[in-house]
Amino acid sequence: MKKETKSEIMSWVKSLAIAFVIVFVVRQFLFAPVVVSGQSMEPTFESNNRVVISKIHKLDHFDLVVFHAPGTKEDYIKRVIGLPGDTVEMKDDQLFINGKAYDEPYIEENKEKIFKDQKLTEDFEVTVPEGQLFVLGDNRRNSTDSRIIGCIEESSVVGKVEFRFFPFNSIGIPK
Repeated sequence: MKKETKSEIMSWVKSLAIAFVIVFVVRQFLFAPVVVSGQSMEPTFESNNRVVISKIHKLDHFDLVVFHAPGTKEDYIKRVIGLPGDTVEMKDDQLFINGKAYDEPYIEENKEKIFKDQKLTEDFEVTVPEGQLFVLGDNRRNSTDSRIIGCIEESSVVGKVEFRFFPFNSIGIPK
């Protein structure tokens, strides 16, 4: 083999190796694609939506997160409602965090689907322990969330949802 050809091949091998290392580092420590599975976040996300999560994040109320679900090998996607130390209360389908009422526009579509005198979310009150989060699915009647599994460990959060890239007609930053 000619020296020039060997040199060209080695150049390509080095370039590909560097590219693979960069992709590995970015995916392992910065960003990762995730496929949404199930109905618990409808209408915000539907099954098979694809999102990008950031593994470097500071969480706040109403952020969308992917976390390792306790007692299973699955990852769930839910909305952060309560941060450590918060008192979260649901009373007559009105959300209160630390005594302050909050609107939840992301569940309005689901509220329209129930009968007039029914509740979308049953009443509850919980104080979130330190190091934990209280999470809810947007499809409250069909969601395995903190009402069932309890508060989740902050350390179980894989990442914060930053961007939806599929389906193409819904590309953008989810609300």
